Amino acid sequence: MLNRGYYQGFGGAFLPEILYATFDELEETFRAAKNDPDFWRNYEQLMSSYSCRPTPLTFAENLTRHFGGARIYIKREDLNHTGAHKANNVMGQGLLVKRMGKNRVIAETGAGQHGVATATMAAKFGFDCTIYMGEVDVERQRPNVFWMERLGAKVVPVLDGTRILKDAINEAFRDWVSNMDTTHYVLGTACGPHPFPEMVSWFQSIIGTEARRQILAVEGKLPARIYACVGGGSNAMGIFSGFFDDPVELVGVEAGGQGLDSGKHASRLCSKDASVGVAQGYKTYFLQNFEGQMKETHSIAAGLDYIGVSPILAYHKETGRVRFEAATDDEVVAATALTIRKEGVIPALESAHAFVQAFKEAPALSPEDIVIVNQSGRGDKDIFTVADAFNDPEWQKFIIKKAKAYNA
Repeated sequence: MLNRGYYQGFGGAFLPEILYATFDELEETFRAAKNDPDFWRNYEQLMSSYSCRPTPLTFAENLTRHFGGARIYIKREDLNHTGAHKANNVMGQGLLVKRMGKNRVIAETGAGQHGVATATMAAKFGFDCTIYMGEVDVERQRPNVFWMERLGAKVVPVLDGTRILKDAINEAFRDWVSNMDTTHYVLGTACGPHPFPEMVSWFQSIIGTEARRQILAVEGKLPARIYACVGGGSNAMGIFSGFFDDPVELVGVEAGGQGLDSGKHASRLCSKDASVGVAQGYKTYFLQNFEGQMKETHSIAAGLDYIGVSPILAYHKETGRVRFEAATDDEVVAATALTIRKEGVIPALESAHAFVQAFKEAPALSPEDIVIVNQSGRGDKDIFTVADAFNDPEWQKFIIKKAKAYNA
């Protein structure tokens, strides 16, 4: 399947010549680490002592009773240090940065979780850190911006284009070209030029390895289905990796925004608005027009409004190994509210997309069946967006009071 980063025609490394040597160095370092059993053992030890691994697999008893179908389990990546699956990838890449002897890291971020995770890793390992973030995302994810800055990172609002995730990625690449001797780009998802899709998926595979072991220990059998949200695709690749060789249905859930016919969504793999193209160093499905110009995206979840998707997931769409669906903003808000009330668990808006599809399908399954929802992050970061969506009057009073105090 893999030929220097190609997955049946998806992927590759479409690079400016100036970056060839940097990518060769990265791939050589990655290959050496992947072939070194001590590296993975050290990685697991780091994640165990620093980041709460293994994360729990929680039986959602109340949701299971509420829907009356399959037994619902939640893989709790929200309990990872920094509040999301992002720590798995950045800590792994941090170990690679140490091997390469570099002293500065840069990253892009949309929802802010990858930015916080990268800033945390930089603080722990003693690296300088710069985070690029679209101006729109800076505003809607202000709590994460605050923590990135407290951790010592420089947060650069990106004013170009649509001022969201794709624009932050472009700006991070520009930085890397100018500073590649000292700097490593900690790409946050399973996209971009080879070896990033494979490398990020490898670090995130710790999710699926744990989940498979955990469900067999508690239930004695494999799940019928696994659900994960899909932006770039790293959390989905992470949990799916543990089950690719098993007779388990894998379901990726994209951002349906205001509906797939509205033009205001971020669905690449189950909408008519996407087509195969090359951008940002790799080949996959992109939301683009007939001239190859990227379209604007929309999602209530800042981490899902990316124009592209992992080439590995694009490959699995073509083979039919992974089924893709889309959840609308309204469905996501409803699923978030239900999960909070029924289980006392607060999913990130990104993760809530996976809950939407699980809630739709679990009632039609047998009580003997098991489904796992990958809760890729926690909802603290979404407090402003969720409170607005719930139209909470007390929250509105709080914001007005704070604004008056600042302006006094």
